[in-house]
Amino acid sequence: MKSYFLRPLTLLLLLPFMLWGCAPSPTHRGGVTYPSSSHPTYRPYRVNGKTYYPLPTAYGFVETGYASWYGRDFHGKKTASGERYNMYAMTAAHKVLPMNTYVLVTNLENGRQAVVRINDRGPFVKNRIIDLSYTAAHKLGIVGPGTARVRVVALGEARPGPGGRPRFVRYPDLRHGTYFVQVGAFVNKDNAYRFRGKLSKRWKNVVVAQYWYRGRRFYRVQIYAGTGYDQAKRFERYLEASGYRDAFVVAR
Repeated sequence: MKSYFLRPLTLLLLLPFMLWGCAPSPTHRGGVTYPSSSHPTYRPYRVNGKTYYPLPTAYGFVETGYASWYGRDFHGKKTASGERYNMYAMTAAHKVLPMNTYVLVTNLENGRQAVVRINDRGPFVKNRIIDLSYTAAHKLGIVGPGTARVRVVALGEARPGPGGRPRFVRYPDLRHGTYFVQVGAFVNKDNAYRFRGKLSKRWKNVVVAQYWYRGRRFYRVQIYAGTGYDQAKRFERYLEASGYRDAFVVAR
C-alpha cells in the first residue's frame, strides 16, 4: 500500500464533483458491536469475533483490493454512522476509515472513477476492502459482475460547514513514526510475559505495554513493525496470515 496524499488545491478542484455525487443521504446493516463508551467514529468494534480499530485520520490512506456493493435489501436501514442507507446516494462502507471520509475509487479493470463518502462499516467478507452503494457501483461498472479490483485513495475528511457544504479537516501526517503490531492483551502479567518470550524466539523487538481500561490494567504484547505506516500494515497482514487473527497496528 503506497503512501499518498492530495494537496489542498487538488481537494478544492475536486470539491464540486464531490458535492454533485454526495447528497446528504444515508446507508446500512447491523452486526456491529461497539463497547459502551466513546464515539463510534473511532472506537473499536467487533464483527464475527474479530475486533476492528478505526484509524484516527485518513491522511495519506491508499488501498488496493476488491470492491463489492450492497443494494435494495439494506435500503432504509441504519448504517454504523447512524444514518439510513440510501442505495441511490454516493456512499460506501469501509472497515477502518473515519466516518465522513471522502475517497476516490478507481475501477482498475475499466478505468472508471467515482468519489464516495464513507458512512458505514464493512464489508466483512474476506478479500473485500470497500462496499459501495448501488449508484456508486453502477457508475464504476461493478453492479453486473458484483465485484472488481479497485484502488481507494482518501481525499480528506469533512465536517458539516455553512450551508451543509463539507468542510475538510486537516490532520498531521501520521504515515511516519514508530509503529508496533499488537498481537495479544492480557489481564495476567505473567501470561503476557510468557507470550512475549514465545514471540521473542522469532522476532527481536517484542514489548509488553501496560494499558488501563475501565479501571483494569491490561498488558499488551506488541512487536516492533518499523517507522512507516505502510510497512507496519504489511507486517500486520503477515501476522494475520501466520495465525494472529487479531493483530493490528499501533503508533507511538
